[in-house]
Amino acid sequence: MQRENGRDKKVAELIQKEIARLLQRELRDPRLGMITVNEAKVSRDYAFSDIYFTVIPEDSADKAESLLNEASGFFRSKLAKKLSMRTTPKLRFRYDSSLGEGARISSLIAREKRKIWPTSRKKPEI
Repeated sequence: MQRENGRDKKVAELIQKEIARLLQRELRDPRLGMITVNEAKVSRDYAFSDIYFTVIPEDSADKAESLLNEASGFFRSKLAKKLSMRTTPKLRFRYDSSLGEGARISSLIAREKRKIWPTSRKKPEI
């Protein structure tokens, strides 16, 4: 299990904020939808950084992931100017499906609750 120290978190947060800023202001690709950077993680030796993102519409997630990975050199060169590190981590973009999975699980739970407590019957009072 990898332990995160304070520097790991600071570097990951800086990468997340900077990538989000670059996506919003500098990357002009009409093939990309609305992208949100959810999290960035750096490897223990700072050689790699995994950037987790979501995109609207969700059906373009694979295309967005490949486009972002193709543009990772652009992002890395921009990051190198901001980070005061010996080397800049290589960026790997990953689609974050946890939000969609969370919504799916919530809807399943709501459906099961409706089966247990139908609307025609009052819920038990406590």
